[in-house]
Amino acid sequence: MRQPALGLVASAIVITIALVYIGLFDFATFVGWVAFIMLGLIPMQVVIAVIWGGNPSFASTLRQPLKGLVLIIVTVVAAWVATAFAHAAVGEGVSPPGPIPSHYVVAVVPVTFWLAIIFGGWPFTRLVKTPIVAGLAVLVAAYAVMYVFFRVFFNYDFMQAAPVYLASAPHGMFNAIMALVFIVTALAVMFLVLCFDLWPLTSSPAIMQQPVLGIVWTIIACAGAACAMWIGVGLLGTDPMIFLTRVTAPFIFGTIIVLNMLQNSLFATMAQPAKGLLNTLAAAVIGIALAHLYGALALMVTGTLPSGAPGYEFEVWLANALLSVTFPFLIYHAVFLGYWPLTPSAPSSTAPAKT
Repeated sequence: MRQPALGLVASAIVITIALVYIGLFDFATFVGWVAFIMLGLIPMQVVIAVIWGGNPSFASTLRQPLKGLVLIIVTVVAAWVATAFAHAAVGEGVSPPGPIPSHYVVAVVPVTFWLAIIFGGWPFTRLVKTPIVAGLAVLVAAYAVMYVFFRVFFNYDFMQAAPVYLASAPHGMFNAIMALVFIVTALAVMFLVLCFDLWPLTSSPAIMQQPVLGIVWTIIACAGAACAMWIGVGLLGTDPMIFLTRVTAPFIFGTIIVLNMLQNSLFATMAQPAKGLLNTLAAAVIGIALAHLYGALALMVTGTLPSGAPGYEFEVWLANALLSVTFPFLIYHAVFLGYWPLTPSAPSSTAPAKT
């Protein structure tokens, strides 16, 4: 089986498994501990997939599915440690975790992508010659940097009368919901740039060197997010949570299908910028279609969920179903398991990361 058929079949299987998994939990449990822990998997997944090339030396000679299982265990252990930190440092140890610590662990994901992809692991990959150590440094830095961002930019004063409010909640510069939507939308813009294979930045060798690339790409991501929110939330008056779950999250999910599951194969023979435009269109269409599919199945999977203010139950469920559960499941199958059992089991031919 070749791409894109391989990615389409794999995506269908993983989405089915993810929906069955989500259906095991009631709404409160799912958006509480389940989503909180699942989000903790993603930063370590990014490190393994990007900094370690999906093939660290301690697993490079293993056949599937053992290799994938080893990498999955590594992410589970890392998530356990990171979740414990976030629960204590941001969530005051309150169980189940409420929206404030949940926002923090959500925001750590874009920061991890920012450090690992936009900056390519710089400066850690330059200071540390061993990818294993550099990757772990990126992981720790993501949580530390986001903790600073969280205290400086997120403001929860609007939530003071709510029972889920925490005394340690930050009083930063911006409404916390707006800050959260902005940072996740900036991640969507990062994926948009990847749809174009970094064109037109690739035409300038000077820009393609770190940290210049990271700085330029960061400016593009932030400017794109600001523009998208200005149009969607400002001019059109869309509720930020509706914008997040109807526009931003579906597009990110769609790019994971197009770029990761289908391995950028849909328009591989085309040149940029036509390829990027078609990748973007495909990601938007696929993401929105799958978001509608999840929404249509929500009643069967979890039950009736009211939409909109004040609780945004449906929006919280949809965002977590797409990005907290299905997203890491897709990466597990495509990157860690190498599409096993849809593909033959064999040791990876990729050079292992040095330890």
